[in-house]
Amino acid sequence: MAELKQMTLPVTGMTCANCVASVERNSKKVEGVADAVVNFASEKVTITYDPAVLKSAQPVIERIRRAGYDVVEAADEETLEDAEAAARAAEIRHQWTRLIVGAIFTVPLFLMSMARDFGLLGMWAHADWVNWLFLALATPVQFYVGWDYYVGSYKSLRNGSANMDVLVAMGSSVAYFYSFAVLVAQSVFNSMALGQHVYFETSAAIITLIVMGKLLEARAKGRTSEAIKKLMGLQAKTARVVRDGRELDIPIAEVVQGDVVIVRPGEKIPVDGVVVSGHSAVDESMITGESLPVEKGEGDRVTGATLNKQGLLKFEATRVGRETALAQIIRLVEQAQGSRAPIQRLVDRVAAYFVPAVIILALATFAVWLLSGADFVPALLRLIAVLVIACPCAMGLATPTSIMVGVGKGAEKGILFKNSAALEQAHKVTAVVLDKTGTITKGEPAVTDVMIGETGDGGRETNRSPVPRLPSEILHLAASAERGSEHPLGEAIVRAAQEQGLALSEPTNFEGIAGHGIRATVDGRDVLLGNLRLMQREGVHLNGLESRARTLQDQAKTAMWLAVDGQAGAIIGVADVIKDGSREAIAQMQRLGLTVVMITGDNETTARAIAQEVGIDRVFAEVAPGEKAQHVARLQGEGYVVAMVGDGINDAPALAQADVGIAIGTGTDVAIETADVTLMRGDLRSVAQAIRLSRATMGNIKQNLGWAFGYNVALIPIAAGILAPFAWAPDFLRQLHPILAAGAMAFSSISVVGNALRLRRVRI
Repeated sequence: MAELKQMTLPVTGMTCANCVASVERNSKKVEGVADAVVNFASEKVTITYDPAVLKSAQPVIERIRRAGYDVVEAADEETLEDAEAAARAAEIRHQWTRLIVGAIFTVPLFLMSMARDFGLLGMWAHADWVNWLFLALATPVQFYVGWDYYVGSYKSLRNGSANMDVLVAMGSSVAYFYSFAVLVAQSVFNSMALGQHVYFETSAAIITLIVMGKLLEARAKGRTSEAIKKLMGLQAKTARVVRDGRELDIPIAEVVQGDVVIVRPGEKIPVDGVVVSGHSAVDESMITGESLPVEKGEGDRVTGATLNKQGLLKFEATRVGRETALAQIIRLVEQAQGSRAPIQRLVDRVAAYFVPAVIILALATFAVWLLSGADFVPALLRLIAVLVIACPCAMGLATPTSIMVGVGKGAEKGILFKNSAALEQAHKVTAVVLDKTGTITKGEPAVTDVMIGETGDGGRETNRSPVPRLPSEILHLAASAERGSEHPLGEAIVRAAQEQGLALSEPTNFEGIAGHGIRATVDGRDVLLGNLRLMQREGVHLNGLESRARTLQDQAKTAMWLAVDGQAGAIIGVADVIKDGSREAIAQMQRLGLTVVMITGDNETTARAIAQEVGIDRVFAEVAPGEKAQHVARLQGEGYVVAMVGDGINDAPALAQADVGIAIGTGTDVAIETADVTLMRGDLRSVAQAIRLSRATMGNIKQNLGWAFGYNVALIPIAAGILAPFAWAPDFLRQLHPILAAGAMAFSSISVVGNALRLRRVRI
């Protein structure tokens, strides 16, 4: 079997969770399709297929259409977005038209019917023409506004299932055709056998209220995908490139790798690349969530859709089209929003039997009330109320709407969830394992201290000039000597001198002494820079610096001894420094009730010093890269649900072993293969944000499911008349009118979507 691939198809015409099951079931029947997952909130189906068997999407599209739904098609991916937006807009316009027509006929029908019931029509109250007028007003609503429900019912039943359309069509049709039968019996046969009251206003109001609810639901569902729309809107439309010595403005789709792109201040960077000239500060908040601009110069990477704030930049395009970081992020967010959370499985099982169960319950309600001696009309109204009040839509929307909003909010903060299962699992985490290098620390050494000796000559007479006494002079000599070295500690010293603006000299007689350090001549002076063994080997007087070296080592820092003309003049402390925000981030995790563990290959002393500095109590030290996964498993064996936080590359086995793998600080190289969560910012505080977002989203889902199930469990029995024997119950609950039932059903799913949208305002 070839490697499986995925494609996503926008589907229209789905009305409830039963439609979701129907689309999935029919899609899976196509040869070559391994799996099909529908997101009801985004109205898309994700098809996993074998490309060796399924050569195009057409067989799937045809199968979905035969099942009674439609698929939005386009010539290519770029135009698909426009086609999909056009289809959604057309659907909303269609719903608006239905609602307007429904209101035009239903409002006067309802008002006249109520006026007659309250005796306000006077002598016309029982005139034959009044009921015929009611029929004339109700018929366009029933067969124009409600036609979609008849079509949907037919297609659903043809596929061997029953959806929300069946309930609406049955409920409204019972009211309409019973009223029509009463009218014919009275006017044609002059018979009152079926009674004298008609319920045309009930059938019309049911359809119009539900259409209004579906319209509001569609508009609210559109807001759940605003995060994706914002991401797509970040893309620049054009790029200014240099070709054949000329500057050209071209569509972004025409930029190719290797193009030199020019970006002026205030313009968006169109694609990913590497700066070849210029210097500027770039606002990357739209990608990483980081609010402070990032300095960019020659050799630095820039990311498409970020904003050039100050200077002119020229860069070479390295990633274009679908390969840019933004394109990867959009794909990742779309996949996560379209995936199915494990908590959805219960809903799927219930939805499969929900509508048939409601139909059986409605018929049983009618039969029980008739057998108990109730009149035909009250029993019939209870049947209609049961059919109309049941709402499978709310159950179908409860989970995916929250997932869409939660994943989208994460993307806005630079937190990318690989799928909805990762978003769900993160709220269960009880322990967080942090890799030290590159996660807690910056991952590169930096100068932290410059300690100068007590005396410059060790008490000995010398004809040479004294050892320098100023930190800047010390750094000048050390960095000048290290200019010829590629050792990370030497590079840290050179970088520190450059940051202070020191002018470096060119060293001569440079010699690298393996395992010890270096020797060089700088400005005519003999400079030694290295460890204590180098000083001892060369017979250098230590000038009382031994205690200071031990102090640095106790702080997990490397002590670099500097000797000038045979005398130890200073010790330079070099360490992998703590990232800004690491202490705060760890404190945030601990306030969330999480056990925080540090894992590192450093020795026990160094590891303990770093852990103490950032407030971590439990440490795994001297751990080889291949052993990190074993320590994660050890914590899992202790009963912890473990999140492993690493760089997404060296920590791949541990990330895979963890219950939730979190890759941090990956920048534009989105580490989506191993990690469950990718944090675009190199900031540990995003870990606590991801946990809080997961907890908020799962809490929101549980609220939605509680409402969706609670609504149906409570109101279906009320519609069936469970409160009828109790005198304390209000009359409208003892005999729930179908119009009230329709109103409740129409707004139940809106309340679920509205609750999901609250996640957008949650502070994480």
